[in-house]
Amino acid sequence: MSTVAIAGAGPVGLTAALVLARRGVDVVVLEQEPGLAAESRASTFHPPTLEMLRDLGVVDALLRKGLVAETFQYRERGGDAIATLNLEVLADDTAFPYRVQCEQSKLTPILLDALPDTAEVRFSHAVSDVSPRGPGVAVTTSRGIVHCDWLIGADGAHSAVRRSLGADFTGTTYPERFLVASVAEDLTAALPGIAPINYVFDPHEWLVLLRTPDHWRVLLPTPGDTPDDHELRRLPDRLTAVADLGRPWRLAHASLYRVHERVTSHFRDGRVLLMGDAAHVNNPLGGLGMNSGIHDAVRMATALAEVLAGAPVGVLDQAARTRRTVAVDHVQAASRANWARLHGHDDEYRRQLRELAADPVATRAYLRRACLMDSLETTA
Repeated sequence: MSTVAIAGAGPVGLTAALVLARRGVDVVVLEQEPGLAAESRASTFHPPTLEMLRDLGVVDALLRKGLVAETFQYRERGGDAIATLNLEVLADDTAFPYRVQCEQSKLTPILLDALPDTAEVRFSHAVSDVSPRGPGVAVTTSRGIVHCDWLIGADGAHSAVRRSLGADFTGTTYPERFLVASVAEDLTAALPGIAPINYVFDPHEWLVLLRTPDHWRVLLPTPGDTPDDHELRRLPDRLTAVADLGRPWRLAHASLYRVHERVTSHFRDGRVLLMGDAAHVNNPLGGLGMNSGIHDAVRMATALAEVLAGAPVGVLDQAARTRRTVAVDHVQAASRANWARLHGHDDEYRRQLRELAADPVATRAYLRRACLMDSLETTA
């Protein structure tokens, strides 16, 4: 029986592990941390991702922990909604015509618990080097060398697997940083009429408001060259400018980070596969990063399982090429367009949004692209 090692126990790595283990493949997951990550990070699950998680038998557990969001809005800063888009127009396309708002840290324990005995997760095993060894791969970790027939790099944007391969990661860095604040406030009371997900237009400072089971999140663009501590100190005033509660907002957590758009040239290098943030990154607007990473995991791990069962290796090559095409032509293009819309909106764009929301046929076509449904039909 072939063994597949997976670097990274995040949503992508554990999804790949579950796909393979359900096909009877022996899997070992190598995670550098002593346990699963507790940070919120990504928090939006799109309809095709929910379908994949259903097929893996874990969507009901996710739904019990998450919030169903049937609508999202484009809004004016300090004003009314410009347009509300309703995902119910996708009812004929999917069993899940909505988004689920749930932190990824709630999904990973569900995936871990679902793994059968053919999968093993080794925590505190940081991968530092990867080298071909005969017909397989030798993986150097902080706890020794692990030998495997195939290796999946799902170890994030700073992937040790990708760096060890010497693979490129070309692209750009956005001019501003993103500041994300999780707040213990009821924003539906402070901003009546808001949807669970809101993209807010403002000529000086756009922002995003989205709800999770535990908090509301506020995403604010922040200059790229100011000290972090300065921006964190002025965060309370920026939150008050979003909505004046008559007191300081109750802040649960805040993080400030740079945003990149990058992709590696090949998602397969011999017996090594790259997927998720290890292979491609984009800005978080639209919630496409984790979703596309899970799609990588399902499509590429399924292809690997087929190869291990006797299919020609070209099946895996095709899957790797297709997922790279999706990353560039769908995921990065859509997230970049979302960023540009928040910067370059005008009265004409507002009119187009209102017309879009009033036309169910146009709304359906738009949402299929925005939710990555169309991307799953891509070939390369």
